[in-house]
Amino acid sequence: MSSSSNSEEQAASMAAAAMEEALPAGEPSSETATFSEEQERLVLSAWNAMKGQPTADVALKFFLRIFEIAPGAKQMFSFLRDSGDVPLENHPKLKSHAVTVFVMACESATQLRKTGDVEVRQATLKRLGATHAKAGVADAHFEVVKTALLDTIKDAVPEMWSPEMKGAWEEAYDQLAAAIKEEMKKAAST
Repeated sequence: MSSSSNSEEQAASMAAAAMEEALPAGEPSSETATFSEEQERLVLSAWNAMKGQPTADVALKFFLRIFEIAPGAKQMFSFLRDSGDVPLENHPKLKSHAVTVFVMACESATQLRKTGDVEVRQATLKRLGATHAKAGVADAHFEVVKTALLDTIKDAVPEMWSPEMKGAWEEAYDQLAAAIKEEMKKAAST
């Protein structure tokens, strides 16, 4: 094993421990439920409202919230480990990554009712599964990301936020996370 690979595993392990400490105790739901017409309406209305805002700004807030909840998560991103003194808010690779992840999560959520499944290309899901498995992503990481996503959406559309909207976004995220976890299992077994 190379020292680079070993240090990446150590960083991922440290980040996992830090993220687990940042979460309240409890098991995430692994049940997949159907996505109702009302949930679809709530998700679509929030996503359409967020599209009127600068996506890069909202997406960056999402990732900054992840790092606020679990500072050790920064170590899971190789492009952040060696970024020197560049503030996270100005890191070009973080901004680009944040937009990609945020838009994918939101677009996937808007398609759940139409397709009955997470709508992300299979090749993308496989890549996500392999990347997350290699990085040592655990259930606790998915829960941190869910919390950050919900906080970001709530802050982006505060006048629309409700317990029902929160539930709709939770369900959408849980289904996306379940699909990624399934691909992680496949990647780990090969």
